[in-house]
Amino acid sequence: MTQFSSPELSHQHSLETLNYLYEYDDFMQSITSVVDMGCGAGHDLEWWATRTTRDQSARPLNIKCVGVDQVPELAMTHKYRNIRYSNRDFEQTFPSQKNKFDVVWSHDSFQYAITPIATLSNWWETMSEGGMLAIVIPQTTNLEFNVQAYDQYDYCYYNWTMTSLIHALAVSGFDCGSGFFKKMPTDCWLHAVVYKSKHKPQDPRSTSWYQLSDLDLLPESAMQSVQRHGYVRQRDLVLPWLDKSLRSMSQQ
Repeated sequence: MTQFSSPELSHQHSLETLNYLYEYDDFMQSITSVVDMGCGAGHDLEWWATRTTRDQSARPLNIKCVGVDQVPELAMTHKYRNIRYSNRDFEQTFPSQKNKFDVVWSHDSFQYAITPIATLSNWWETMSEGGMLAIVIPQTTNLEFNVQAYDQYDYCYYNWTMTSLIHALAVSGFDCGSGFFKKMPTDCWLHAVVYKSKHKPQDPRSTSWYQLSDLDLLPESAMQSVQRHGYVRQRDLVLPWLDKSLRSMSQQ
């Protein structure tokens, strides 16, 4: 499932984030495994599977890639030896494994989760220490020509904003304080790149913003908002992105 008209268009959108990650040479060379939660046709998996170093004598990184989705099969597994396919619901607990994933990638898929916080907690369990989670999902409440637009696609039951996404990630044990985020005023897409923290997922029924702040799981501007107001106001957020820019969420 995707909100793009074709897998190719979806992948072109993925490249906005993937190409930024590729510029971090030490990070790319540290990766041994990636899982794509909701991999679709597998074009993003192909990107990960075919990465090389960026020096003059480029060498393959040979990243082991796993695609998770519910399509009958994944053609990419026949094309690349370092891609395999798991035909399953990405919300389910992943089978226990000795070697955990360095990267969990989810582009245009997480918005279909029926139990999003439980899903994030399951993903936390699949990741290696300090592993990276990258999520790109649409915000469903947007301004179009200065008018509020509320869009609800099939099989999507939650309204995601940058604030609610940070909230869900932090309570699920992800370090948003060291993370990267992007939301452009003229674009509906929310981008988040965060890391598995040392803190296990918290109980969302009893965990406050103050507690998440005390655990250093929030961006600095979010912690400042909590200290001033007792909760996070989106207009208080100033967030970094992978291109080393800072963006204010006050006009979103």
